[in-house]
Amino acid sequence: MTRSKEQNRGTPAASQSRHYHELAKARIAGGVNSNVRLSSAPVCFASGKGSRLTDVDGNVYIDYALGMGPTILGHAPPAVTAEVSRTLALGQLFAGQHTLELELANQFCACVRSAELVRFGLSGSEMVQAAIRVARAFTGRPEVIKFEGHYHGWFDNILINMSPPVAAEGNPIPRPRHLQSGGQSAHASDDFTVLPWNDAGAIDQYVGANASRVAAIITEPIMFNTGGILPKPGYLEHLRRVTKEHGIVLIFDEVITGFRVALGGAQELYDITPDLSVFAKALGAGFPVAALAGRRDIMEMFASGGVNHSGTYNANLVSLSAALASVRELSANDQAAYKRINCVGKALMEGIAAAGRRRGVDLQVSGLPSAFHTCFATRPIHDYATYSSANQKKLGLFLSALLESGVRPTSRGTWFVSATHTDEDVALTLDAVEQGLQRIL
Repeated sequence: MTRSKEQNRGTPAASQSRHYHELAKARIAGGVNSNVRLSSAPVCFASGKGSRLTDVDGNVYIDYALGMGPTILGHAPPAVTAEVSRTLALGQLFAGQHTLELELANQFCACVRSAELVRFGLSGSEMVQAAIRVARAFTGRPEVIKFEGHYHGWFDNILINMSPPVAAEGNPIPRPRHLQSGGQSAHASDDFTVLPWNDAGAIDQYVGANASRVAAIITEPIMFNTGGILPKPGYLEHLRRVTKEHGIVLIFDEVITGFRVALGGAQELYDITPDLSVFAKALGAGFPVAALAGRRDIMEMFASGGVNHSGTYNANLVSLSAALASVRELSANDQAAYKRINCVGKALMEGIAAAGRRRGVDLQVSGLPSAFHTCFATRPIHDYATYSSANQKKLGLFLSALLESGVRPTSRGTWFVSATHTDEDVALTLDAVEQGLQRIL
């Protein structure tokens, strides 16, 4: 247990958290401010420090949701909060430039291999739109290829086929576009094409026949929004070759992977240089900041004023001071933070997988030590279709059992690891995993 022995853990939806949720629903639609949270247990948190969260009932949780990934340095990291506090007295918004912009840009471009120029914003969803716009302007082409199961933000044009009906093997490509929300424009995604991921043949088939129309291919380099699926060996290299051959802009959505799987993101791990990349989440260590970076000749289309990217709160002092402090901490002491994260994450991945084997359950652990996914499936997971065969009901029961024991992954089974998770956290977590598996058998 993560609480002192004299306290008794209540159910996550009980007492003060439940009371708060009922009050919130009277004033806040659904009682939450992001639809992602609708599927989570209605827990109201009071505070967070390091790897732990405390709810309003006094329950303490080892947190692997980490704000859905951003808090890579743990909750309330001292170096970040101190730097933000220092800048608060200087102002927040100038509607003009300030020296932190260039300081962060220099640090950012030193970390990210593809970053010749950068622009800062507030959210990954927004910067994805900027990437698509500038790619179209640069190529003079209308079409963008995305992949099944990949999420690139909640805007109408690209919120398609994250969880579509599963196509049978041998079904034709491209896939039919599947809208994910009521109220979406039926035509906003008309110039988007959806293909299966991790399938080099599908890329060759479609691009070979339609290259003159395709402005960009956008992909998560690791499929963390659905299942923590790694690219097949050579797949990202294949995307890079095909896009170069046909003059197509390759966009990496590193909103999750950037500054999380490595200081330089997934492009550093896989030794791939995309044309454009989008970053958010871990860049700000919990504060709202995002970036679009890439080739100078593409990014300079913003500089000419011919391609619009705007935002009142872009590059505000609070967000940029947090990002600067975050990048410094992640870089410090020969990247000691990543060494800690990878050590803890490896122990968790191996321990969870071993627990599944001992119990004889079909528990799969996929991804990387800094971010991984647990699911129950009888066959290997390598794309959206195979992920869809996983047992979501069993996963839900398992995650509920973990939460009861004070361990909190995300509600979809993704685990994020921070530089503040400890060996004690690992031991307590693996105990909770054993108990959770026992409960669902």
